[in-house]
Amino acid sequence: MSLLLAVEPEIEKAAMAARARLGGRTPKIGLILGSGLGELAAAVEDAVAIPYDDLPGFPRLSVAGHAGRMIVGRFGRHDVAVLQGRQHLYESDRADSMAVPVGVLARLGCSTLVLTNAAGSLLPEVGPGGVMMIADHINLTGRNPLARALGDGRFVDMVDAYDPALRARFQALAKARGIDLAEGVYMWFTGPSFETPAEIRAARTLGADAVGMSTVPETILARALGMKVAAFSLITNLAAGMGGSHLSHARTLARAATGAAKLKDLLVAFMEDPA
Repeated sequence: MSLLLAVEPEIEKAAMAARARLGGRTPKIGLILGSGLGELAAAVEDAVAIPYDDLPGFPRLSVAGHAGRMIVGRFGRHDVAVLQGRQHLYESDRADSMAVPVGVLARLGCSTLVLTNAAGSLLPEVGPGGVMMIADHINLTGRNPLARALGDGRFVDMVDAYDPALRARFQALAKARGIDLAEGVYMWFTGPSFETPAEIRAARTLGADAVGMSTVPETILARALGMKVAAFSLITNLAAGMGGSHLSHARTLARAATGAAKLKDLLVAFMEDPA
């Protein structure tokens, strides 16, 4: 099906600029790192780092913990393209603000996209430092990154948006390594303010297991571009009204580090053998 994103010219320019720096590398797996997860990029070997500022149409980031670089190199046995940071809806008021980066990953050859974020848990048994693999999502924002796109490809089937085969693979890898890997539904809020206790009660009623301010638009874009998606939430806190403590971005960054080590082990194992 045809799909023409509104930012197609910017995607082409940025892809050309990236290829000129990559020396023929052709990554098959893309990885977008969320708040506090930038250090996962240190696992990439023989890396080329390109600041977002050098890639036309890439967003300018304003949130601590998002370095704003594309790193391409070897992760395990495979070439990967790692995006250190994303732009959120609350930074630009545009649901498609990550369309250029995701589009460039697709143009470079990435057929699989792995997303990470920091999130609040609605599951008492999955507390700070835990990892939840996303099985499905709820878009509570009323916004969609394909709203300005053209062609029949914008009408994307979102059943199994988070690829079942990838999820089964990650569960098997987690079990083999003794990693507790929860699985659940992620709800996208606009931010930047954290959710109220009443909103969390509503989210739980609607079936959410974790809440956050990202990831859903990248998933929609990736599916529209034909990429398989897996996504993970590093749990940094119990959601508002559940944990008895006040929420802050500084706390989010500090708590993300605890789960990042588990997720890094899982991703390294996957990169060694993603089949």
